[in-house]
Amino acid sequence: MTSASAHGSAPCARLAELGGPDDQQELRREGILCAEVCDATCRALAEQSTQAEAGMCAQVEWCRAVCLETAQVLDRSPGAEDSAQVCRDCARPCTEFLALLR
Repeated sequence: MTSASAHGSAPCARLAELGGPDDQQELRREGILCAEVCDATCRALAEQSTQAEAGMCAQVEWCRAVCLETAQVLDRSPGAEDSAQVCRDCARPCTEFLALLR
């Protein structure tokens, strides 16, 4: 999981118009949340090498869950397929990392 992959989920937030309909606002909120959670997870893992394993698992699981939830929201939006895939691509290393810890 790299910071570069975390920032790759930000384009989905740009698909929605600021001040647009509710469904576009949800898309925008989810996209921003996904990018922020991925970025925070990357920073936490890089900066807290002494963090307890349970804490690392919780952080990575949270990131994975947000990425997958965002992908599902994007799946409902025409033209957002590439962004949904970026979110799934970000969730994949989380899943792999969790498998190593368990």
